[in-house]
Amino acid sequence: MDLVAAVEHHLEPDQIRAVVASVAGGRSKSRRLATHLAGHPRVLNDGRSPAPRAVGDLLIALREAGAQAISPPCCAECGRQMRTLQRRGQDWYCWNCGPQPEPCAACGNTRRVASRDRAGRPRCGKCPDSDGRDPVAMIGALIAELDPQARQETVSDAVRRSAPRPSYQQKLAWALETNPALLTGDGHLAPHRTILRLIDLLHEAGVTGIVRPSCPGCHRVVRIDKPLDGQRVCRMCISHSRIEECSGCGARREPATRDDQGRPVCPNCLVSDPANLETCINCGRRKVVNTRTPDGPLCQSCPSLPTAPCSICGEEKPCGTSRTTGRPWCLDCQHRSAPCSACGDVAAVVSGTLDQPLCADCTAPEVWHTCPTCSDPRYPHPGQCARCLINRRLNELLGPPSDALHPALEALRNDIATTEHPITARRWLNKPSVSPVLADLATGRRALTHEALDDLPDSPPLAHLRQVLVGVGALPERDEYMVRLERFLTGLLASQQDPEQRKVLHRYAIWHLVRRLRRRSNGRPLTPQQFMSARQRTHAAVAFLTWLKDHDLALETCQQADLDRWLTDDSATYRHTAGHFIRWARTNKLTTVHVPAVRWNGPTQPLDDEHRWNVARRLLHDDILKAEDRLAGLLLLLYAQGPSAISRLTIEDVEAGAQEVRLHLGDAPVQLPEPVAALARVVAANRKGHATIGALTPSPWLFPGGQPGRPISTTQLTQRLNQLGIRPNQARSTALFQLATEIPAGILARTLGIHTDVAVAWQRLSAGDWATYAAEISRRKKDS
Repeated sequence: MDLVAAVEHHLEPDQIRAVVASVAGGRSKSRRLATHLAGHPRVLNDGRSPAPRAVGDLLIALREAGAQAISPPCCAECGRQMRTLQRRGQDWYCWNCGPQPEPCAACGNTRRVASRDRAGRPRCGKCPDSDGRDPVAMIGALIAELDPQARQETVSDAVRRSAPRPSYQQKLAWALETNPALLTGDGHLAPHRTILRLIDLLHEAGVTGIVRPSCPGCHRVVRIDKPLDGQRVCRMCISHSRIEECSGCGARREPATRDDQGRPVCPNCLVSDPANLETCINCGRRKVVNTRTPDGPLCQSCPSLPTAPCSICGEEKPCGTSRTTGRPWCLDCQHRSAPCSACGDVAAVVSGTLDQPLCADCTAPEVWHTCPTCSDPRYPHPGQCARCLINRRLNELLGPPSDALHPALEALRNDIATTEHPITARRWLNKPSVSPVLADLATGRRALTHEALDDLPDSPPLAHLRQVLVGVGALPERDEYMVRLERFLTGLLASQQDPEQRKVLHRYAIWHLVRRLRRRSNGRPLTPQQFMSARQRTHAAVAFLTWLKDHDLALETCQQADLDRWLTDDSATYRHTAGHFIRWARTNKLTTVHVPAVRWNGPTQPLDDEHRWNVARRLLHDDILKAEDRLAGLLLLLYAQGPSAISRLTIEDVEAGAQEVRLHLGDAPVQLPEPVAALARVVAANRKGHATIGALTPSPWLFPGGQPGRPISTTQLTQRLNQLGIRPNQARSTALFQLATEIPAGILARTLGIHTDVAVAWQRLSAGDWATYAAEISRRKKDS
């Protein structure tokens, strides 16, 4: 806007701002427009390309708004000033110079292309490809063969709505005449998008014989108008075909944009980019925009502003609450400046009225008289202090403090009232999935047991509330993932209609998967990965048995040819995961077919040892980064510990002595060198999770998580490592490869906590020779 205002003096700043906002659109387009104008300001005076299309649109819009000094776009070939433009690349052309002449397929003369014939060849204005037939009548005749009862008016209306121009109708008629099967299911082969629109309109009108096409990629009957490899596919399949690894977080998703180097950027990284953050009109913080209102953006933490009479101007508008007076004030008054009626200084209006405004220095914060305990002047929050807001909300949910309240709930009440982050705790109390449950527990309408909470719909807030109650001692500790798995399997088995199929699934899920999980966990709670793996394998077994039933087959009579047909069926799901169930069924003599297990033959991603050491050096010496992130990254890069293993480390695994620090990753402790040892001391002494309520102090976990009494999740830790430029799978493979070349497999397994077979496999893969390891150790001792 400043660049335009410096050239154009006939338009007011508000007019320029409105024109720029209407042309620029989003923030990304606005930045590209501003970048080009800053580097090529002459385009505002001469209107010359090359330049992006947005610059030409801006020049046209400014001229239409009455600009005099701004030049309209000029043709790159003849220099004519234009009111509309055509583009070839980054250059603008007028109507005469823009289209490229081509030889006409009929007369051979090189002229402007007026149309194209049935084969897509150019035709000049004197040689149109017309066979004299009415395209609407042609299409009506084709549809009449499918549905003789179809009304001609319905067909004609559908044709004209899908193809308004006669040239489009001609192409539509030619395509359907060439391939009538486009109307009966082969619409994914449509050469023109208008054919799909015609099919939808005819289907909505009830014309029989018209079949809406399915997506050739996912086989869903949805809108398919995106071309891919000569077919029309849905938006989801297009998104899957464009998946790339994000240069910011490493997630494999469809890019939302690309950075200056052309690298892909996913939607999450795009919206969280500091350049895309905006100031929330309610809280004033620069955050990701969650809602856009006519008055401005709102962040995720701020709800839409309520409508109330403004305490300054008196108008009924969407108002926030003043943190000084505790009264509503509208957005206009929040940005209003005027001479103070008390001191005379021109300053922001904080209180008073439009006739008698007051600045911040002349405004006395009001005392919240309705709060009996709000007397601390250090908390001038809107209305009352955050502590008192929590106490009032607790009184509404749990009732006033009394001996009748359950002791465990009284402990919860005290924990919430004395929390370090009262604003976060108040937001948690106001969640619709939390407040009714607490009120029912306090009044006795719901028993304070795990079983009573299990009757409620499963949701993340309920899981967090359960863990809070466990943290304050209101509920006993239990294996949540095992309970969720058992509840999932019970519902899945009950939904099976076939008794034989239910019996097989019960043997596989209960007596094999769950039994093996209990044996392997040995009393320890299940991890999220174990829970998801068991659930996925059960879904795979159901999918395979359902496929057999749909094809009139049974597990006992299924042949290897049937299994091969299922493995190559694109409509079949869980084809690779179901191999575990098939191998179990063969072992238990329930079938004769077999799917071999996929053997691990080494890492699939390239090993970059140089990048590994570069990141490790940064983590060792960059004090700006968080100590817990540095330690987690170094455990991955130097000791090949995966995110799941790092997240399960406890404070008991760290032996901090006066001179050295030992860390238990496996059976044998590892002595940490400096400065890794110093980082371990800092993290062990200052460990703190994000749990606001119910967190045990101190936490037993080396890396506490967001739920009280729980470690950091593997997903959250992976995201934090990605932000440091670490790809956990690739970095761990690189570390294991290097360590396997230097350390015998037995010692590697005992120190890193991996299985001996895994250590041997890595040692063979790296071709490590440790036959002289004992002699080398002996020589080191003599030298020392």
